[in-house]
Amino acid sequence: MSDSEVRTTTKKDLVNRIADRTGQTKAVVRDVVQHFLDEIVVELSKGQRIEFREFGVFEVKERAARQAQNPRTLERVEVPGKRVVKFKVGRTMRARVCDGPAPLPAEPVRTAAPQPPPQPPQPPPRRPGSPF
Repeated sequence: MSDSEVRTTTKKDLVNRIADRTGQTKAVVRDVVQHFLDEIVVELSKGQRIEFREFGVFEVKERAARQAQNPRTLERVEVPGKRVVKFKVGRTMRARVCDGPAPLPAEPVRTAAPQPPPQPPQPPPRRPGSPF
């Protein structure tokens, strides 16, 4: 799938698929999914680590304060420390998403024939009897 074909899957899409597979109503599935997501947020806000075996691990990390530079003005700026959520991919997800075969490109990529490396410029030949 190329970048132009990437589609966003929404919570509603997931709820519809789960409801179809389980025979539950969309309202029940929507509530369960929302409660599940709410609990993840609650646990992370407490600083807890959340582990789903084979899927991955969510955890909160402290990012230290640092000095940065505004690229337009070159002014030094103090960036305060903050808490960020990190996700580490689990074994099953890595195998199916990251390590699986890469999707084939829509059209074959054509490359030009390799060019020889450029040669450094050579000084002009010296004339006999000339200091240059």
